Amino acid sequence: MKTSLEDWQSVWRELGASSANEELYHQLVASYSEPHRKYHTIQHLNECLTHLESVRSLADHANEVELALWFHDAIYDTTKKDNEQRSAEWARASVLAAGVSSEKADRIYELIMATMHKAVPVGRDAELLVDIDLGILGAGADRFDDYEMQVREEYSWVPESLYRAARRKVLEQFVTREWIYSTDIFRSNYETRARANIARSLARLRPD
Repeated sequence: MKTSLEDWQSVWRELGASSANEELYHQLVASYSEPHRKYHTIQHLNECLTHLESVRSLADHANEVELALWFHDAIYDTTKKDNEQRSAEWARASVLAAGVSSEKADRIYELIMATMHKAVPVGRDAELLVDIDLGILGAGADRFDDYEMQVREEYSWVPESLYRAARRKVLEQFVTREWIYSTDIFRSNYETRARANIARSLARLRPD
C-alpha cells in the first residue's frame, strides 16, 4: 500500500515542509473512507500512487504530483460540482500551513484542478497526473467493470435513465479525443485497452 503514514510523511519531507501533519493524514484517510464512496476511495488513491511510482522519473516536480494525488479527491460529494476546487483549496492551505512555498502550493492547486477533466492537460506534471487519474480506464476488463459498478453505486440516487445518459456523455468525451492519454507511456500501455473498455461500457449504456 502506498497510502501509509510513512509514505505521507516522506512526501512532506521531500517537499521541504517544516513537518508532516499526522492529524491531516488521518483526516484525509477518513475522507477517502466515507461510506457514500464506492470508487473514490483509498483503493483508488492507492492505485494512483502505485501508477506514479512507475512514471515518477518523468515528472518535473514528482513530489508535487504525489501530494496532488493525495488530495485530488479529498472532497467528494456526487451532489456537488465544486469537489475539485474545494480539494485544491484544502491542499493549497495545507501546503502553505506546512511552511512550503506559495509557488509549490499554487502548482499543486492547479494540478488538482486539472482532474476536472474539462480539457486536455497542459504541462508534463498535469499530463502525468491526469493520465494516472484516468489509469482505471485502461485497467483489465474485470477491474474496469468493477469500477463501472462502483461509480454507479456512488450515483445510486440518480434514476437509471438519467444516469445512463450522463455516463454515456462522460465516456464519449474521452473516446472522441484523438488520444485519451497525454503521455507516451500511458498511450503505449493503456490506450488500446481503455478504448475497448469504454466501447463495452457504452454498449451496455445504450437506451433499452
